[in-house]
Amino acid sequence: QVQLVESGGGLVHPGGSLRLSCAASGSVDRINALAWYRRDIGNQRVLVAVITSGGITDYVDFVKGRFTISRDNAKNTVYLQMNSLKPEDTAVYYCNADWGSGNSRTIYWGQGTQVTVSS
Repeated sequence: QVQLVESGGGLVHPGGSLRLSCAASGSVDRINALAWYRRDIGNQRVLVAVITSGGITDYVDFVKGRFTISRDNAKNTVYLQMNSLKPEDTAVYYCNADWGSGNSRTIYWGQGTQVTVSS
């Protein structure tokens, strides 16, 4: 199993920056990819960014050029650097881990961290 704990959310003005962190613990050696999601206005979790165990990254179009996902394997932590934040980035952000393979493949979620972008 894997446990994910997010931190770094808060209130920021439009145009500002925040860095989210997600610390993974447990059987981290079987994590295939780590990602950040957020709840959209329809209360659905939407993929924001993903990074594989090999360091390949991908982003949803509306954050490209503004957000950067990275991971520190020594600390078992994934980060989301968010720059040029907009009010529409306001959401609860969730860390996600794709773990294992075959019949044991499991998706784990953190508890979420609130990001509010407002003047």
